[in-house]
Amino acid sequence: MLKKLTIFTLTVNLLMTAAACATDKKANKEEFDAYEMLNLFGEVMERTKSSYVEEVSDQKLIESAVNGMLSSLDPHSSFLDAKSFKYLNEQTQGKFGGLGIEVTMENGVVKVVSPIDDTPAFRAGIKPGDYIISLDGTPVIGMTLNEAVEKMRGKVGTRIKLTIRRANEKPFDVNLKREEIKIQSVKSDVKAKDIAYIRISSFNEDSDKAIKNDFAKMQKRTKDGIRGLIIDVRNNPGGLLDQAVAISDLFLDKGEIVSTRSRNEEDTLKYNATKGDIAEGLPIVVIINDGSASASEILAGALQDHRRAVIIGEKSFGKGSVQSVIPFGKYGAIRLTTARYYTPSGRSIQAKGIEPDIEVKPAKVELLNNDAITISEAELKNALRNDNIDGAKSDENSDSAKDEELKKDYQLLRAVDTIKALSLYGRK
Repeated sequence: MLKKLTIFTLTVNLLMTAAACATDKKANKEEFDAYEMLNLFGEVMERTKSSYVEEVSDQKLIESAVNGMLSSLDPHSSFLDAKSFKYLNEQTQGKFGGLGIEVTMENGVVKVVSPIDDTPAFRAGIKPGDYIISLDGTPVIGMTLNEAVEKMRGKVGTRIKLTIRRANEKPFDVNLKREEIKIQSVKSDVKAKDIAYIRISSFNEDSDKAIKNDFAKMQKRTKDGIRGLIIDVRNNPGGLLDQAVAISDLFLDKGEIVSTRSRNEEDTLKYNATKGDIAEGLPIVVIINDGSASASEILAGALQDHRRAVIIGEKSFGKGSVQSVIPFGKYGAIRLTTARYYTPSGRSIQAKGIEPDIEVKPAKVELLNNDAITISEAELKNALRNDNIDGAKSDENSDSAKDEELKKDYQLLRAVDTIKALSLYGRK
């Protein structure tokens, strides 16, 4: 290993020497300092190998050094060994093993971005913004994000204890059983008889095709057609950029969807919509919360800026950075932050998130008991008869009655009501 390291530093030295011939004294000084630091790295590595209290492999030292270099830049840059790289590919394809939880690193501990629908973490009630402070009794402080994630993974059927710290609560333990996580990224249903509802839990391969197919099926299922569409991206941690763009494009006829800007202006990329809106101008409501991140924010931001949808719920997570995954053969890959996202109006999502047009906090709907005696016109003695009452069907259950799911989900209930109001306002 020492021989390889010597060859590496020698190669760097030769490259720097050649470059120095074409630069000024200041550049020479900077390159000389970089070479000195590379020498320092080699010396520290050799001293660690020979003097550390336990034997440690060259691979572990180098991988840890590379990961330390990347993770010191921002919470989303990191080194992925071969196993982690494989896991990342499985995740974007919609199938992997573990707890079903999207996490990041903040202040030395693991922060939950969001649990994934129908997974052990989701069923246990883990929430966006929770902090995981220990794993099976081992404190997370001192671990890298990859180390913490690796510890949470394991053989299907085995258990792990997470210690959670939640705002305004004492730390508590959650025991989870690992499962094979199969993500159905798109689910759909018809609410209130004629309102299409699409739940996107992550932006995986072919999510756009699933949405297009599901919407067409819901249109056929309704007697008089769809009145409007609700897109639910609560607790959606994101996923593939091209899917965020493709799904936004389904509902936009023209204009910019999102742009990515790196530190080099010439590398700016703009993604534009193509003609065709599968909803054909029907009202759209997008529900977001503090677990809606990255690709979810691209979708919400694009539809909001083009005034194509009303955004309701809570402010989103605020992950507005682009990570490029760069493979390094058998050694794995690096995930490097290379750009920022900007909405069509030029807003940066980073650390700010998407503000909803209508803020709706989670709440529980309860009917008030009214013990007072009330009498309607129809109950009065000799009240006039309605001439049309015999010729019209009374459909008391159509718009006013709410199913049990709507009663439990106040944000969804408000979304349904918003669609109804928008459809009435826009009716010719």
